Amino acid sequence: MSENETKSIILLSGGLDSVLSLALVREKLNVTLALTFDYGQKSAAKEIEASAKIAKHYGLQHKVIKLDWLKKITRTALCSDKDVPTGDALKNEVESAKSVWVPNRNGLFLNIAGAFADSEGYTNIIIGANKEEAQTFPDNTKEFIERVNLEFEFSTRVQPKVVAPLIDSDKVEIVRLALLHNAPLKLLNSCYANTQKHCGKCESCVRLKRALIANNDTVYIKELFED
Repeated sequence: MSENETKSIILLSGGLDSVLSLALVREKLNVTLALTFDYGQKSAAKEIEASAKIAKHYGLQHKVIKLDWLKKITRTALCSDKDVPTGDALKNEVESAKSVWVPNRNGLFLNIAGAFADSEGYTNIIIGANKEEAQTFPDNTKEFIERVNLEFEFSTRVQPKVVAPLIDSDKVEIVRLALLHNAPLKLLNSCYANTQKHCGKCESCVRLKRALIANNDTVYIKELFED
C-alpha cells in the first residue's frame, strides 16, 4: 500500500489513553491527523493545549472541532456548574460515571472522524477506549467499537476501521506500556478540572495516579499532580 492508502486519524484528548494509543500505532498505521473536541468541558483549554503539544511532538496535523451545541444538552458535571465527583462520591462507580456522562460522546466523535476519513481517504480511526473504563462507560467497550465499524461499512464509501489498541488493557497496564514506549507523559492532561496541574481528586486523576503508583513511578506523579 502507498502512504496515502494507510493514513490514519487519532482522536486526541490529550489524556493518557489517547497518547499511548498514538505512541503504539503511529508508525504502523501512519497517523497524520489528530482531532481534538471542544464541547464546553471544564478542562477544554487544558485538553486543547496538551493535545497541541502532543501533536507537535509527533509531527501531526492538529484540528480542534468546536461543538458548542453539545454543551447545551450536556447537563452533567463535565459541562455545567455541578461539581465533578471526588472523594467518597467516587465509591459508587455507576453514579460517578453518570455524573460525568456526555451524551453519545464517543459515537459522535467517531462519526465526525468518519466524515473526515470519507472525505480525505483515511483508512483508520484510532481511539483510546480501554477495558477499565468499559466497566462504567458503554462507549468504551469492544461491542461498541465493533458496532461502529459495522456502521461505517454502510455510512461511508471509504469504510475506515476504528482501532482501539488498548481495548484489553486496564490503567495499570496502560501506564506500564506508556513508560515502556517512552510516551510523552509530561505533556498529558487527563484531569476533569481546570487547574494548573492535575487536581488528583477527580475520577480520571484517581485512575491515573493509582496506575502510576502501581508502576512505582514517582517522576510523573510529581510532574503532573498538584502538591
